[in-house]
Amino acid sequence: MPYAHDAVRAVVWRENALELLDQRLLPTVERYRRLANAVDVARAIRDMVVRGAPAIGIAAAYGVVLAARARYAEDPERWRLVIGSDLATLAAARPTAVNLCWALRRMERAIARSSGDPVVDLLAEARAIHEEDIAANRRMGQLGAALLGERGAVLTHCNTGSLATGGYGTALGVIREGHAAGRVARVYADETRPWLQGARLTAWELVREGIPVTLLADGAAAALMREDKVRWAIVGADRIAANGDVANKIGTYHLAVAARYHAVRFMVVAPSSTVDMSLASGADIPIEQRAAEELLTLGGQPVAAAGAEVWNPSFDVTPAELVDALVTERGVVLAPDGEKIARLMAGDR
Repeated sequence: MPYAHDAVRAVVWRENALELLDQRLLPTVERYRRLANAVDVARAIRDMVVRGAPAIGIAAAYGVVLAARARYAEDPERWRLVIGSDLATLAAARPTAVNLCWALRRMERAIARSSGDPVVDLLAEARAIHEEDIAANRRMGQLGAALLGERGAVLTHCNTGSLATGGYGTALGVIREGHAAGRVARVYADETRPWLQGARLTAWELVREGIPVTLLADGAAAALMREDKVRWAIVGADRIAANGDVANKIGTYHLAVAARYHAVRFMVVAPSSTVDMSLASGADIPIEQRAAEELLTLGGQPVAAAGAEVWNPSFDVTPAELVDALVTERGVVLAPDGEKIARLMAGDR
């Protein structure tokens, strides 16, 4: 069936190369970067050409295809022995998003199964990862939208749409589905400092697809809730620990705290590949620290006092007890905890 408001694709395999919509240039310039080797894919992930946990994993999977093609051409007998360095380069590009390593592990298994020229088999696996992500997003959209209740406005943080995934989106997929079903009248989008993913990307997606959006400064979210403007805050996740703690874009934690205080329900939407059962709690999640220049400058121009020190974590951790609903393609977990997460991942929902 056709899906409303689903026109954007940020990751595209075309004519034997990976093309990524350069999200650093949005919303003013729409330009795809064509990448032909794994090193360039890793650099694109690290430099935020592509971002969002699912999209990073998909891009890395296609990066493995490019690496295998080059390594096999160099030495058809030993390519498996040397491709490990390419996988390590891709894995090191962003440390927090678990989908990156999850996708690489799938590609490693495909490498082990392949015979002869590996490109056909590996490309099929990368495409499967991509297509499965879109299908999962659409399923999550349906499940999450069913929780929304009567028509109203929602609040979101960062970008969780087609730009952050294979297509359709996680939290923004719920919003897309909710809008199509008449349950979402308006979206309030945090600007999301310091990369402004909400201002540049979420607002761009929503405006482009005809969904009413109002942009606000991150610090205005609590005041918006106090005025009873929204019923749900809906966000994505880059990694979820076994106890249900959620790592997501910096600013998510204080949004969850404000939501609880103001009786606004808090929904996390993420594929099951984002759940890392090897980590007991959010305290074990590695948090990426990014360059000071992201806070000290804006568009290359200084905006802070010279000599100021910077603390710039890219993510924070929201405790499970602040999450009202976790939505995955496997199902919905209300008030998630370790026991419920274990049942979800075991297939007992």
